[in-house]
Amino acid sequence: MKKDGKPISMVTVYDAAFARMAEAAKIDMLLVGDSAANVMLGMNRTADISMEAMCVFTSAVKRGAPNSYIISDMPFGSDSEPKITLQNATRLIEAGADAVKIEGLPLESLKAIREKGIDLVGHLGLLPQTATSFKQVGRSEDEAEKIFEQARILDSLEPCSIVLEHIPEALGEKVSLATNAPTIGIGAGKHTDGQVLVMHDVLRMHPFKLPPFAKSFANFWEDGVKAFCDYKRWVNEKSF
Repeated sequence: MKKDGKPISMVTVYDAAFARMAEAAKIDMLLVGDSAANVMLGMNRTADISMEAMCVFTSAVKRGAPNSYIISDMPFGSDSEPKITLQNATRLIEAGADAVKIEGLPLESLKAIREKGIDLVGHLGLLPQTATSFKQVGRSEDEAEKIFEQARILDSLEPCSIVLEHIPEALGEKVSLATNAPTIGIGAGKHTDGQVLVMHDVLRMHPFKLPPFAKSFANFWEDGVKAFCDYKRWVNEKSF
């Protein structure tokens, strides 16, 4: 995917129903995120989700949005070495993904994917699978330079995009200007080439505090609770 000046919209989806909704809205790219561990399965960490679960979610999204560009997260541990990475990436492609996303820079594994012609999405900055803190990264000069150099190396592999998570705006701009691949920000400022948010934040499907970089465009939590209350009242009154 080339930079053409048009901002890229990306949102996480995990099942056929919401994938169908996102496709109807013409969202540019759908991400089957390993955040399914948290928002769909109630797990504490994204690293807890299995390869089998990611394949199930990917297949569901493909059925709901057959005409969309679908990216699937490679779960924690699935990119431990090139041969295993290639096997797992192939499984996600067979499940319906058009590209796979890998956190960090396991360079030999990334090269193995690209050598087989599999589309790749990079992910730099805050890496939820391995992070011990969810504070902004890239604030120090050394940390910022490391992320910038990683982005240049990733860009040489011709990924279809690079996700930049929770980094300073100036660093997001610097990386975006230096790479051919479009950058997709999530807490990386307004100068990236696109944005990605978690569906459950976009639709406000939970009662929890949003991350500082997230934004809601609806309130499914309040509407949903009210609907269930109305349904319960309907049943209790034997209105059926």
